[in-house]
Amino acid sequence: MLSRRALVAASLAAAGAAMAPRRARAAEAARLAIGYQKNGILAVAKDSGAIEARLAPLGVSVTWTEFSYGPPLLEALGLGAIGFGQTGDAPPIFAQAAGANLVYAAAQPDGGSGSAILLPKDSGIRSLADLRGKRVAFAKGSSAHNLTIAALEKAGLSYGDIAPVTLAPADGAAALARGSVDAWTVWDPYFAIAEQGGQVRVLAQASEIAPTNNFFLANRTLAESRPGIVAETLAALAGVAAWCEANRPSVAASLSKATGVPLAATERTVGRIKYTLAPMNPAVTGEQQRIADRFHGLGVIPRPVRVADIVWTPPGAAPRNG
Repeated sequence: MLSRRALVAASLAAAGAAMAPRRARAAEAARLAIGYQKNGILAVAKDSGAIEARLAPLGVSVTWTEFSYGPPLLEALGLGAIGFGQTGDAPPIFAQAAGANLVYAAAQPDGGSGSAILLPKDSGIRSLADLRGKRVAFAKGSSAHNLTIAALEKAGLSYGDIAPVTLAPADGAAALARGSVDAWTVWDPYFAIAEQGGQVRVLAQASEIAPTNNFFLANRTLAESRPGIVAETLAALAGVAAWCEANRPSVAASLSKATGVPLAATERTVGRIKYTLAPMNPAVTGEQQRIADRFHGLGVIPRPVRVADIVWTPPGAAPRNG
């Protein structure tokens, strides 16, 4: 089981100069609502209580809401229903294009190989090029949307060469099982659960196609009015990430119990994650900008976006350019 004492201790030791606390605000009561999914650093943080421990001296309580994937999480974030959350690469781009009130707070660079394009185990598709003319399912505006397009580009195909079928993860799994689609792009733990079922074959994993970055995002109003809350949350998560890297078996056992995902699938999921947390930097921002430009060029988002415009500057850090 996850050691709450070890995780909390790690998070309390993780603060750096760029995430300095604002102790003068300790008496100001507040609440941080966090959106999370069944995977990743935030799911572990929820189980450990690390963020609660970090924010308690500021007089801030924490609530949690689970989301099945990124786009609805960021819709809630932009509206202020939650103040903090984590998603893959595509959801923030779609949210920014829609004018959502949010900022990039930190990154999880090259977060692992936990996404893939899946096929029925008896499919005749053997290569990415064989996707031409096929029905490919993915969640619209999700990291799977971007991975699908990147895979097509790698194979020399265009977005118009497939028949996109936009489905939420659970619906995508059902569609693949009944043969309504030819391929399904998805992330963990849905990927790992499908593997455990024994009825799918992996066409390609994300690590074979393109770098996969994940992001921690905050409601812009919260980040600007209470930057100490965001900074302290990130400091807690830095400790959680370091603990996860060193304690994968405990992470898998804890997440399986907390989420209800079978242990074997959770172990696969945990084994594929790179538990890292880093400030936004020019390389990560630039890669995110390339994805945004790709979506706009295809007409998938309605207007161009400049990713750097919504990159948050932590308290005490030098302003970012670009």
